[in-house]
Amino acid sequence: MNKDIILAQKMNTDINKTKWKCRRGLRELDLLFRRYSEAKLDSLSREEFEMFNSILDLEDQALYDFIFKNESLGNPEKESFILNNLKKYTDK
Repeated sequence: MNKDIILAQKMNTDINKTKWKCRRGLRELDLLFRRYSEAKLDSLSREEFEMFNSILDLEDQALYDFIFKNESLGNPEKESFILNNLKKYTDK
């Protein structure tokens, strides 16, 4: 099989897994992550994609507290990504 086809299939599988991870227990986070993934997921760089996935691995309450209450996550890199990329999807 062609290497490009294999890479495309892997990326498609990774995107589908990430879309599933966007489903959250807290409605506000569920909506935020779904809006962001629908708008941006297909166009993220590999680095951005991996950062988004690492954010999805965090606990819902910690994410909620950072996004909606401005309580630190204790990780400036993740906080910066959220502020610069995700937070604008909270007001829709």
